[in-house]
Amino acid sequence: MSQKDLQNRLDELETRLAFQDDIINTLSEQLAKQEMDIRELWNAKRLLHSQIKDVSSSNIKREEEESPPPHY
Repeated sequence: MSQKDLQNRLDELETRLAFQDDIINTLSEQLAKQEMDIRELWNAKRLLHSQIKDVSSSNIKREEEESPPPHY
């Protein structure tokens, strides 16, 4: 192989490496964002679960939520 061929291959490899580094950084950022979204969703799920548990555990309505008795 000539010096020019080796230089062309080296340039191509450096270009590929730079592209791969950029892709890895982009994927890493996306992964971090998704992890934050997942944590936020888990917290929302926990909150909803606790709210559902609170609501379903009591069948007694507050006085202002009670309907008036029927009139005959």
